[in-house]
Amino acid sequence: MSDDWNKRTKLVHAGTRRSQYGEVSEAIFLTQGFVYDTAEAAAARFEAAGEDEFIYARYGNPTVAMFEERIAALEGAEDAFATASGMAAVNAALTAMLKAGDHVVSSRALFGSCLYILEEVLTRYGVEVTFVDGTDLDQWRAAMRPDTRAVFLETVSNPTLEVIDLKAVAEIAHGVGATVVVDNVFATPVFNNAMALGADVVVYSATKHIDGQGRVLGGVILGTKEFIRKTAEPYIKHTGGAMSPFTAWVLLKGLETLDLRVRAQADSARAIAERFEGHEKLARVLYPELASHPQHAVAAAQMERGGTVVSLDLKGGREAAFRFLNGLDIVTISNNLGDAKSIITHPATTTHQRLTQEQRDALGIGDGLVRLSVGIEATEDLIADIARALDGA
Repeated sequence: MSDDWNKRTKLVHAGTRRSQYGEVSEAIFLTQGFVYDTAEAAAARFEAAGEDEFIYARYGNPTVAMFEERIAALEGAEDAFATASGMAAVNAALTAMLKAGDHVVSSRALFGSCLYILEEVLTRYGVEVTFVDGTDLDQWRAAMRPDTRAVFLETVSNPTLEVIDLKAVAEIAHGVGATVVVDNVFATPVFNNAMALGADVVVYSATKHIDGQGRVLGGVILGTKEFIRKTAEPYIKHTGGAMSPFTAWVLLKGLETLDLRVRAQADSARAIAERFEGHEKLARVLYPELASHPQHAVAAAQMERGGTVVSLDLKGGREAAFRFLNGLDIVTISNNLGDAKSIITHPATTTHQRLTQEQRDALGIGDGLVRLSVGIEATEDLIADIARALDGA
């Protein structure tokens, strides 16, 4: 592979391994184990496996390795480790590097399951966590301590689409020697190079845009070879959160069209945001490319596009939001995102329902807020569908 290749070319060819049969499509190695010619060969491989040698599918597999190498090439990372889900990636990236007595600083605007790991899991084992308003750099500075081991944030938050100045936060965190761990799902690896902006570790839910067609669960952790092989891999291979070979094959197929899909989705997302901003039934429209977005300048500086998600806040609260969702014909009600199909959810009663009312209020997740993940359908059809449903709301 050439480093000069465009992202779209890397998404098709990077990391390809062909068997003796010379197959065009990547092979699925549906095996949990591998055989050795001799006992001595087995002992040698367990002592130090070579680059193209495998021991057990929980440790690595040829199909999974292709996915890891391809996504690492796209991200510009030294290495990657694929996991069973996006949350397995978040959990492993944090838990593998932290111990009792460590301190973590995190943005408070997070997906509900990420909050659970930080609030419930890490603190249960003696890790102290401080939450800040991710858009307020002074709060990041004030929260840092000599024992701050890591910071965690979503580059674009779920579901209110706050955009955090990653470069500035990374500089603050690195000033105390902290590792910067970011969830880059909403920004996508196509529109935001998180590592170039200062992230040390990047995680993705591959379930979202990378698959993009609602088929499988998957996740991936990207970072330096040192972090992936010395910190993340031992934790994952011994606790069992590794990706299956079949999932890796599906995700390899998803990567081939990732660039094409997310660009088409972002075009439609922007058109929808512009069309409905100021609509009489909406209190606000949230999309990073809109000039009205609170972090529009930050988004323009660190993201190529505004992403594939638009959040709409209906004036009539939950009742109006439910009427709107139920009135849609093309857009499907589901709690996933990044799919080729347009899907929508009501965060207060689904993805963020475990939060208290006080927490939802602090994050701006009101009863009228809906999160629209824009698919690849014709833009004019989506606009017409949304317009009809708003009329009924």
